[in-house]
This record gives sequence, C-alpha cells and structure tokens, in this order.
Amino acid sequence: MVQAQTQPDGAKAQIEQQGDAAVDRLKGAIARQKPHDASRTPTTPSEATPETRRRAFEAMRRRAPAPAMDARARSALEAGRADVAREREAMAKRLGQALGLEAPDTTALAKTIAPPAKAGWVPVLFVSSSIPVSTLRTYVGQLEKARGVIAFRGMPGGLNKVAPMAKLSAEILRIDPGCEGPACAMRDIQLIVDPIIFRQHGITRVPALAMIPGDPTQPYCEREDNSPRSSHIVQGDAALPGLLEEYGRLGGREEVRDAQARLESR
Repeated sequence: MVQAQTQPDGAKAQIEQQGDAAVDRLKGAIARQKPHDASRTPTTPSEATPETRRRAFEAMRRRAPAPAMDARARSALEAGRADVAREREAMAKRLGQALGLEAPDTTALAKTIAPPAKAGWVPVLFVSSSIPVSTLRTYVGQLEKARGVIAFRGMPGGLNKVAPMAKLSAEILRIDPGCEGPACAMRDIQLIVDPIIFRQHGITRVPALAMIPGDPTQPYCEREDNSPRSSHIVQGDAALPGLLEEYGRLGGREEVRDAQARLESR
C-alpha cells in the first residue's frame, strides 16, 4: 500500500509567507512606477483619448501643402493605370490568338521577318562566261565602287555543275589575281545567277546595264512576275562609267546619280 507523504505544518507556513512576500514586492514595484508611465499615450487608435485624437487631426490640418509632390503622385498613378491597361489588353490579345479566337497580327510578323528593301536604284550588269576574265574583273572592280550587282543567266557547264561557276567566281572576285586558296581577299560585290531577271528585261546581248529599284538579289523563286524593273537597258562593250552616262542620257539621270557619285568619289 502506498502511503501519501504530507508536508509538516512548519514548512507549509514558510511557503505561504514567501508567497505573500513576493506579492507584496510586486505591488510595491507597481506603486513605484513614474507618473508619466501610467499616463503614456496609447499606441492604437482605439485606445486614443478624445484629446489625443484632436491633437492628431490638428497636426494633419497644419501640414504644409506640396502641389508639386501631389502632381507627381497623381501623374505616377495615372501612368501606372495606363501601363496596367496596356499590358492587360496585350495579354488578352495574345491569349485570344493562342486559343484561335483572334487572328494573328500579320503586319507585326511581316515587320520581324521581311528584310528591309534597299532604297534607290541598284546597277545590275548582265554578263556571261564568254566575256574574258580580265574584262569581268574590271567590271567587278567598278561595280564594287558603285555598289552594284553582276548577273549571269546560268552557270558554265550547266546547273548541275557547280565547280566551273565557283572557279569563275573566284577568278573575277579575287582582289589579287595571283592569290590561291580560301584565304584570298574578295571584292565586296554580289554575284547572282538568275535566268528570270534576264527574261524580265529582255536581255539578249551582253554586257548590258539596268538600274533596278529595290533588291535585285532576291531569289527569283520568291520574286513576283510584276517585280520592279529597270526603265532603260543599255547594251554595249563599254566601261561602267560610259554605260551609266548613256543610261542617264536616255532619261534616267535620277536613277544613275548615286552610282555615278560613288564612282567619282573613290
């Protein structure tokens, strides 16, 4: 059998006395608080006295006005609202396009994909592989200055044989005729093989000069039949300056002006 242990009466009385003493010390500490601690300003509006609230509102009314700051704040608020509206509209449009509820913006797509067309008229010299390489090299040097293009109807040996055309291109575009290998410096000029552009301009004899608006190097498979064409064709075994001069005499002075200026400035 378990027997309960009891505290002696003397020990119990001692514990009660210590508890009473602790309570008395706590009461004394509270009583010794400074007067302003007891009357501290409440930290929440619900605890504020009417007098405290009155002083707070008076301080707010006495605040000095700042029109410039208020204007900036209103401007920033309006700008933020406009940005949110634009973003919301753009997101809604993209979501509609993704779900097939709205057609895509083809104009924006075209601007990101289509390359910008070249401004003005581009000199295009129609030639063939039957022209001596030395003559072709002279033409290429002049066309580089005029920012022109040299055009072949086809490739020597036929379209199935690329090597002869590659050899001819290297011979006429190489700056140093004695250089061999892939490290040779080349003329900065575009060379195209385009039978369509020959047919469009009715070229039957070479060399011949045309001033074509836009980009004559666009692949013929992507070019329409009604693409821009030269208003005149000059044929004859003459240097490029003479061909340009004859073109201007036929009524194309405005078209050849830039090319002639580039030739004369170098």
